[in-house]
Amino acid sequence: MGKPTGFLEYTRQLPNKEKADKRIQHYQEFVQRYEPPQLNAQAARCMNCGVPFCHNGCPLGNVIPEFNDAVYRKDFREAYDILTSTNNFPEFTGRICPAPCESACVLGINQPAVAIEEIEKHIIEIAFDEGYVQPRKIFVRTGKKVAVIGSGPAGLAAAAQLNIAGHSVTVFERDDAPGGLLRYGIPDFKLEKSVIDRRIQVMEAEGITFRCNANVGENILVNDLLREFHAVVLAGGSTIPRDLEVPGRDLQGVHFAMDFLKQQNKRVSSRPVTTTDILAGGKNVVVIGGGDTGSDCVGTSNRQGAASITQFELLPVPPKDRAPNMPWPTYPMVLKTSSSHEEGCERKWAILTKAFLGDENGRLRALRVVDIEWKAGADGRPARFEEVAGSEREIPCELALLAMGFLYPQQQGLLQDLDVELDERGNVRATEKAFKTNIAKVFAAGDMRRGQSLVVWAISEGRECARKVDEYLMGYSLLESKDEGLLALQY
Repeated sequence: MGKPTGFLEYTRQLPNKEKADKRIQHYQEFVQRYEPPQLNAQAARCMNCGVPFCHNGCPLGNVIPEFNDAVYRKDFREAYDILTSTNNFPEFTGRICPAPCESACVLGINQPAVAIEEIEKHIIEIAFDEGYVQPRKIFVRTGKKVAVIGSGPAGLAAAAQLNIAGHSVTVFERDDAPGGLLRYGIPDFKLEKSVIDRRIQVMEAEGITFRCNANVGENILVNDLLREFHAVVLAGGSTIPRDLEVPGRDLQGVHFAMDFLKQQNKRVSSRPVTTTDILAGGKNVVVIGGGDTGSDCVGTSNRQGAASITQFELLPVPPKDRAPNMPWPTYPMVLKTSSSHEEGCERKWAILTKAFLGDENGRLRALRVVDIEWKAGADGRPARFEEVAGSEREIPCELALLAMGFLYPQQQGLLQDLDVELDERGNVRATEKAFKTNIAKVFAAGDMRRGQSLVVWAISEGRECARKVDEYLMGYSLLESKDEGLLALQY
C-alpha cells in the first residue's frame, strides 16, 4: 500500500488537459503529466484494503497495490518491474484503457477510485525517460519458428512473450506499418504513433521480425506459412463492421467510422491516402454509435472543422451513478463524457435512424430518425423498444459515420484458406484456456477469437496464448500467465 492514511488525506485528481479550443487545433496528445508531488499523493491513496479487487478487475491481473506502493516510495524501477511483469505495453493501456480496475477499486465503494490508469502511464513514461526500458537479451534460442498474423495488441503481446521464451518470431501485418488497431483505429490525440514506434523499435532490437504489406491469404500463401513455421498465432482482430441496412445506405456521404479514422491517422503520419477522401470540414456530421469509436469520430470531426456534430445512441441515456443491477465491483454502464465530447458535440439518446436521404446528385443531405422508448426486462436492463408516435423527423446531415461496433473477423482469404472452424458468432473457435483451433499448430487470440473487446483484453489474450504455444512447442512453459504469475509462484 502507499500511505496508510493517504485515502483520507487526498482526493482523486487527474492531470490537467489542454483547453478544448486549443487542442482541437492539432492532433497531438493533450493530457499533461502529474507534478511529482501530485503523483506521490495519488499513489498514496491506495489503501490497505485487505482483498485488492483491482487485481481481479484488471484483465491482465496487474498487481496494482504493489506498484502503487513503489510509486509512493519513489522507487520507479521497482514500480516498472512490477508493472511489466504482467503487462507488456503499459504505455498503451495507460492511455486508452477504460480502467475496469478502477471500477473494482475498494476505495470506489464510497469515494473516487484510485487513479490507477494515470499512475500506470506515469510509471512507463518515467521508465522510458530514465532508461529502464531496454531490449531484453535472448541468450538461448529454441530453434522453433512462430508466425504471428496481425500486429495489433494481441499479436504484439503474443510475439513479445514468445520471443522471451526463445522462439524466433515473425509478425505479419497487412498494413504498411505495425500496430493494427493501435495505429490506424485510435486517433493520435489519444495515442501518438511515436509511442507505438518506440515500442516496435524495442521489439525489433529483441529479435522480432515485422513483415508489413503482408496479407496472409492474398500475397502470402497460408500453406507456405504452415510449412515454414512450427506454430501460427491468428491475431487479426475483429474487422467486419456492423452495417446499418436502411434505405439510402448507398448514398455518397455514408461511411464506416474506421474508414474515416484510418484516413486521418494516415494523414497525420504523412502516409498516403489511396482511397476517396472522407472529410468532415464544413459538414453537418452525425456519428451513429455511442461507444469509444464514435467518440473518436467526434474528436476527429472537430479537428477537421465540422459545421456541427451529433452523436446518436440507440440505447437510453445511462445513469450517472451505479444502478442496482450493476453493483460494485462490476464494471458499470454509467454516463461517460469523453474528452472529445468536451470539445463540442450534441448527444442524442434512444434514437433510431430509419433512412438516409439524398439530393438529386446521390449525395447525403439528411437522416430520417425517430425517438424510441425502451422497456426494461426482468433484470432491469433495456430489453425492447417502441417508436414514439409523432417523433419522426429529418436531421440535416452531409456525413454519416457508422460506429456501431464489429461483427467478426474477415473470413475471406486467411480463415477460409485455413478452413479453420468458426463459432456461432463467426469468430475463430478456440477455447479460452487452450487458444487452440481445430487446425494442427494453429492458435488464435484477441478479438479474432473472443470478438470485439478492449485493448487490455487483447494484450491479456496474447500473453495467455503465447504460454500455450510455448507449451505446445516445448512440452512445458516458464512464461507467466494469470494463473502462473510471479506472485502465485511465491506462495
